[in-house]
Amino acid sequence: MSKGFIDPQRGNSRFAGSKKKSASLVNSYMNRVRQKYITSCVLSHRGSSKTEEACDMYVRAANMYKMAKNWSAGNAFSQAAHLHLQMQSKHDAATNFIDAGNAFKKADPQEAINCLNRAIEIYTDMGRFTIAAKHHITIAEIYETEMVDIDKAIAHYEQAADYYKGEESTSSANKCLLKVATYAAQLEQYPKAIEIYEQVGTHAMDSTLLKYSAKDHFFKAALCHFCVDMLNAKLAVQKYEEMFPAFSDSRECKLLKKLLDAYEEQNVEAYTDSVKEFDTISRLDQWLTTMLLRIKKTIQDDESDLR
Repeated sequence: MSKGFIDPQRGNSRFAGSKKKSASLVNSYMNRVRQKYITSCVLSHRGSSKTEEACDMYVRAANMYKMAKNWSAGNAFSQAAHLHLQMQSKHDAATNFIDAGNAFKKADPQEAINCLNRAIEIYTDMGRFTIAAKHHITIAEIYETEMVDIDKAIAHYEQAADYYKGEESTSSANKCLLKVATYAAQLEQYPKAIEIYEQVGTHAMDSTLLKYSAKDHFFKAALCHFCVDMLNAKLAVQKYEEMFPAFSDSRECKLLKKLLDAYEEQNVEAYTDSVKEFDTISRLDQWLTTMLLRIKKTIQDDESDLR
């Protein structure tokens, strides 16, 4: 075998050996941490300096686990957090709970949520509501992607929005509320979605920086109205034009009027053509496509009823 050739089996065995060595080192270190902490508790009756040393060792061990791609890091961070709580070091405890939550995200999403909730409790107790809101968003995202529990994701986005509002971070609150509105509409909770889209749209139209986005929020609110009742949608479009005259000239408003005409005429072809024309210039995302298809289905159902 030439010197330049690397045997893949040898390479793999070296890699496996390296991982085993890392794991062995970490386990050995963790045993030392536990032994040192138990000894310090017996000798010093949980003296704060010894406990603090044990905390540092748990954090070091957690970081070694992270380097070894071993998500037992979450357990080590969690142990450090509990020790910090014993010492009344709330900020450090919260930081370690966040680290634990991040480590658990992929391996154990529910435990990640538990750790993040513990951190949130500490931050709210300290009056740090902006940080608590940020971690409610993280929990909402875990429910979205890992747990696929949209109702719980909505609840955490709503809680984050409440905390942001209390801290007068309206822009951050609105971002959370728009996530709530998106899911509410998908779950056919149209009144809830309409209220949010109108609220955020009204806030946007009064802002120089956000004014352009107001038309999108009113467009979505009108589509939610349309899913419930065509007459409601017609009245809503008139209301939005009065509130925000620039809405009348938008492509979104013009599309809504075409769709309302097609609906009144029970003309599925005209409805479809109007949507296709809009899509050639402004690509429709999944949410808009879903809402427009739901409205189209009501035209087709009405046509069937007339036959």
